[in-house]
Amino acid sequence: MIVLKRPIITEKSQGMNPKGKYTFEVSRDANKIQIAAAIEKMYGVSVDKVSTITQFGKKKSRMTKTKLSSGRTSTFKKAIVSLKSGEMIDFYAEL
Repeated sequence: MIVLKRPIITEKSQGMNPKGKYTFEVSRDANKIQIAAAIEKMYGVSVDKVSTITQFGKKKSRMTKTKLSSGRTSTFKKAIVSLKSGEMIDFYAEL
Protein backbone atom coordinates (compact mmCIF):
# COMPACT_ATOMS: atom_id res chain seq x y z
CA MET A 1 0.00 0.00 0.00
CA ILE A 2 1.30 3.44 -0.91
CA VAL A 3 0.87 5.67 2.14
CA LEU A 4 2.26 9.00 0.87
CA LYS A 5 0.83 10.33 -2.37
CA ARG A 6 2.38 13.79 -2.64
CA PRO A 7 3.38 16.80 -0.57
CA ILE A 8 0.85 19.62 -0.56
CA ILE A 9 2.68 22.78 -1.56
CA THR A 10 0.40 25.78 -1.08
CA GLU A 11 1.01 29.20 0.38
CA LYS A 12 -0.67 28.25 3.65
CA SER A 13 1.21 24.96 4.04
CA GLN A 14 4.55 26.58 3.18
CA GLY A 15 3.92 29.15 5.92
CA MET A 16 4.00 26.33 8.49
CA ASN A 17 7.40 25.00 7.33
CA PRO A 18 9.52 27.30 9.57
CA LYS A 19 7.58 25.88 12.55
CA GLY A 20 8.57 22.34 11.52
CA LYS A 21 5.14 21.35 10.13
CA TYR A 22 4.72 19.79 6.67
CA THR A 23 1.55 18.78 4.82
CA PHE A 24 1.12 15.64 2.71
CA GLU A 25 -1.72 14.01 0.81
CA VAL A 26 -1.96 10.43 2.08
CA SER A 27 -3.96 7.29 1.37
CA ARG A 28 -7.49 7.39 2.81
CA ASP A 29 -7.01 4.16 4.77
CA ALA A 30 -3.58 5.04 6.24
CA ASN A 31 -3.32 5.63 9.98
CA LYS A 32 -1.01 7.96 11.89
CA ILE A 33 1.55 5.26 12.71
CA GLN A 34 1.89 4.25 9.06
CA ILE A 35 2.19 7.90 7.99
CA ALA A 36 4.94 8.60 10.55
CA ALA A 37 6.88 5.48 9.50
CA ALA A 38 6.62 6.41 5.79
CA ILE A 39 7.87 9.98 6.42
CA GLU A 40 10.80 8.75 8.52
CA LYS A 41 11.76 6.17 5.89
CA MET A 42 11.44 8.48 2.87
CA TYR A 43 13.01 11.68 4.24
CA GLY A 44 15.21 10.39 7.10
CA VAL A 45 13.76 12.67 9.78
CA SER A 46 12.21 12.09 13.21
CA VAL A 47 8.45 12.66 13.41
CA ASP A 48 7.09 14.20 16.60
CA LYS A 49 3.34 14.36 15.88
CA VAL A 50 0.88 13.55 13.06
CA SER A 51 -2.54 15.19 12.60
CA THR A 52 -4.92 13.89 9.94
CA ILE A 53 -7.82 15.59 8.17
CA THR A 54 -10.30 14.12 5.68
CA GLN A 55 -11.06 16.77 3.07
CA PHE A 56 -14.49 16.00 1.61
CA GLY A 57 -15.17 16.76 -2.06
CA LYS A 58 -17.03 19.90 -3.01
CA LYS A 59 -19.89 20.30 -5.48
CA LYS A 60 -18.85 22.10 -8.64
CA SER A 61 -20.96 23.22 -11.59
CA ARG A 62 -20.38 25.28 -14.67
CA MET A 63 -22.42 26.57 -17.58
CA THR A 64 -21.47 25.58 -21.08
CA LYS A 65 -23.10 26.70 -24.32
CA THR A 66 -25.50 23.80 -24.38
CA LYS A 67 -26.06 22.62 -20.81
CA LEU A 68 -25.27 22.85 -17.12
CA SER A 69 -22.47 20.48 -16.18
CA SER A 70 -22.15 19.51 -12.52
CA GLY A 71 -20.14 17.07 -10.45
CA ARG A 72 -17.96 16.70 -7.37
CA THR A 73 -14.27 17.00 -6.66
CA SER A 74 -12.64 13.97 -5.10
CA THR A 75 -12.39 13.35 -1.37
CA PHE A 76 -8.86 12.98 -0.02
CA LYS A 77 -7.01 12.71 3.27
CA LYS A 78 -4.17 14.97 4.30
CA ALA A 79 -1.70 14.76 7.14
CA ILE A 80 0.09 17.59 8.92
CA VAL A 81 3.39 16.21 10.21
CA SER A 82 5.32 17.95 13.00
CA LEU A 83 9.04 17.18 13.10
CA LYS A 84 11.33 17.26 16.12
CA SER A 85 13.13 20.55 16.65
CA GLY A 86 16.10 21.21 14.41
CA GLU A 87 14.97 18.93 11.57
CA MET A 88 13.55 19.94 8.21
CA ILE A 89 12.46 18.50 4.86
CA ASP A 90 13.72 20.10 1.64
CA PHE A 91 11.27 19.29 -1.18
CA TYR A 92 13.36 21.15 -3.78
CA ALA A 93 16.71 19.42 -3.12
CA GLU A 94 16.36 16.96 -6.02
CA LEU A 95 15.41 19.52 -8.68
